[in-house]
Amino acid sequence: MLYNTMKIKPTRLHGVLTALVTPMKANGEIHLAKLERFVEHQIGQGIHGLIPLGSTGEFYALSPAERQGVLETTLGAAAGRVPVVAGANAGSTREVVAFARQAEQLGCAGVLLAAPFYSLPTPDELFAHFRAVNDAIGIPIMLYNYPGRTGVDMSPEFIAGLTVLENVRYVKESTGEMSRMTTLMRLCGDRLGVFCGCDTIAFESFMVGALGWVGGVANVLPASHARLYELSVVKQDYAGARKLFFEILPTLELMEGGGKYTQWVKAACAILGRDVGIPRQPLGPASKAETAILRHALRQCAEGKKK
Repeated sequence: MLYNTMKIKPTRLHGVLTALVTPMKANGEIHLAKLERFVEHQIGQGIHGLIPLGSTGEFYALSPAERQGVLETTLGAAAGRVPVVAGANAGSTREVVAFARQAEQLGCAGVLLAAPFYSLPTPDELFAHFRAVNDAIGIPIMLYNYPGRTGVDMSPEFIAGLTVLENVRYVKESTGEMSRMTTLMRLCGDRLGVFCGCDTIAFESFMVGALGWVGGVANVLPASHARLYELSVVKQDYAGARKLFFEILPTLELMEGGGKYTQWVKAACAILGRDVGIPRQPLGPASKAETAILRHALRQCAEGKKK
């Protein structure tokens, strides 16, 4: 089914974009009906956009047909109310081009592109990779710098150089280094929308001018994430934003520092009454001890006090 005829507002991406989990059934198959309900909940809580098929969405463990099903379901449930940016990552340029073209055909507002994993391309090879994708589509590209997952670190200078490509409009910076955020702002903030990709520095990122925040914990605490953006950027109520950030920070630090991000995000969703199943192998579920730690952290947040 094609969604590119839907009336989607041509707006610049901003605010909190949830790196969506992919709900699973007990048998390990994707639960598309639950994904529809989950998207509805996210939008109802004030999230500004959705990114299916990112790392939190376990794209690497899904078949091409499953990836298409996730995209179609997300777009159908969102119904043009918020932009949907598709993760279009794979190990080869040919595959990435195919996934990016599919995302455009289905009606996505953009694609999220990391460096191809495992192959460790040189800077020249990586530039050629992004140029090939750029030339194949006509929708915005959000670069995704996360060397901890890809093995390739895209420096601020390299990212600035990619802005000569017409469709490169945004970057999700996920190293967690605040200096990277400020350097990106200085080098290319007038040409590139910079998004925080590390949950624990979201408040500071907003303070220096980040356009938004792409977060996996937004699956768990969407209202708090949207509220932090509103207080920080829209209302410029910095005291209120700081208070809210410190309230949710223990949970953010736990997720970022535990080494089991996707597993714990899914477990935390279940704790708060939005069961999305467990990750697909090779990942496994959070243990009982880990779940207890998560429950304690969530009780410090307004959205988790009753659980």
